Amino acid sequence: MRKNAPSRRKMPAIVKLQLSLETLAEAISSLDLQEKRQLQELIEQQIFEAEEALYEDDAETVAEIQAVRAEYRDGESLTIDEYLANRAN
Repeated sequence: MRKNAPSRRKMPAIVKLQLSLETLAEAISSLDLQEKRQLQELIEQQIFEAEEALYEDDAETVAEIQAVRAEYRDGESLTIDEYLANRAN
């Protein structure tokens, strides 16, 4: 092996493009069904993550979560496990 030879390890390809929505739609149309499903999964995951980030930053949602936690802490609400345990008795 030569000294200072470039590494042969594969690096992940990162490409950033700016496409019109129309061009993107045309590219998607050219995909086969399996590729479209893979793309759909990727998009759905990214949408989920973006929506979750919005919820975490939303003051109203944070207040609701804190209120529900207080209800559990104060015994005003039951967890599923507590409900099932009480139901079994």
